[in-house]
Amino acid sequence: MAAEAPEDLALQPPPVIYAPGPQYQSVARSYQGIPTVERTPEGRLWAAWYSGGPGEGPGNYVPLVTSADEGETWTEPVLVVAPPAPCRAADPCLWLDPRGRLWLFCMQSEGWFDGRAGVWALVTTQPEAAAPIFSAPRRLCHGVMLNKPLVLSSGEWVLPAALWNREPFRPELDAERFSNLIVSNDEGATWTRRGGADVPDRSFDEHMILERHGGSLWMLVRTHPGIGEAISRDGGHTWEGARPDALPGPGSRFHLRRLQSGRVLLISHDMQLAEVNGVRQRSHLTAWVSDDEGATWTGGLLLDERQNVSYPDATQAPEGRIYVIYDHERGDSQNLPHPDRAILMAVFTEEDILAGACVSQDCRLRVLVNRATASQEESKI
Repeated sequence: MAAEAPEDLALQPPPVIYAPGPQYQSVARSYQGIPTVERTPEGRLWAAWYSGGPGEGPGNYVPLVTSADEGETWTEPVLVVAPPAPCRAADPCLWLDPRGRLWLFCMQSEGWFDGRAGVWALVTTQPEAAAPIFSAPRRLCHGVMLNKPLVLSSGEWVLPAALWNREPFRPELDAERFSNLIVSNDEGATWTRRGGADVPDRSFDEHMILERHGGSLWMLVRTHPGIGEAISRDGGHTWEGARPDALPGPGSRFHLRRLQSGRVLLISHDMQLAEVNGVRQRSHLTAWVSDDEGATWTGGLLLDERQNVSYPDATQAPEGRIYVIYDHERGDSQNLPHPDRAILMAVFTEEDILAGACVSQDCRLRVLVNRATASQEESKI
């Protein structure tokens, strides 16, 4: 008999653990970062990030936590997406869709990156519940997606998923190794790749898309020089004007979205302050707004001036408040745990951004969501 082909573990649905045990709590985590946030209409906040092990690699899992008091207190994980080694779950994204369903997306890969990865999604119709039940994980596409989907004026839903341009390369996926658009015409039931931008010198992509007035799509992409861009005038099928240096940045994740007022929000690092002696720092995380579709930026609310603050994600409440989540000191190049390893949140309004200071009663900075407290050795237990 012919030997059976080995099972491709990265294509198997990752286990979802409800009521996670003590091994997933803050005291057992030596590493964590890359968070995401969402808010329900009634005010429940949800947050997720990834952790597990001493750094990025096999054993990473995604914990989901919640707050019912505007972020004053947060639970320990109510569920965990935890694939077995050698796979890992990472780069989560929370999104409340137009139907009021809460989506939890995450990436699953064998090892740190297997040349294909994959975007998986869990969905719940109970976003206001303290411990909702989600659907079984479903694989949507190849690649990695950690930034929120976009609903176009056409009604189409778009996932900004990328297949990284880095080893190991799978030749059969050469045509997909771009900053891609994965599109649904049936409110998330099915998804199809539409096209992708090839922005020079891109680094992990982490792209976000804005539908501009007039219908063009503006894509911003993380690049080694900063933040690159590309434009599509046909709904994402083709892209033009790709360049790597549209905006300054330290080669890190940013956040872009249209606010309820019609302004555009950008959260990134203020490079006039974050570059020291020619070295670009992940510091001075700042929020700006634009009244001219991203041509110019005004205001400038400094959210956190410290080094190693990074990976902002944001959402906006119906009342207009903006919630930003980010990480601080998630680890160094040797995966040695830092004493902080915190997930933090900022809450503010457009008024605060335009003033460049907290002037509204809603403004709160450096709100602690979670801090990992285990040592590197303790996390192995």
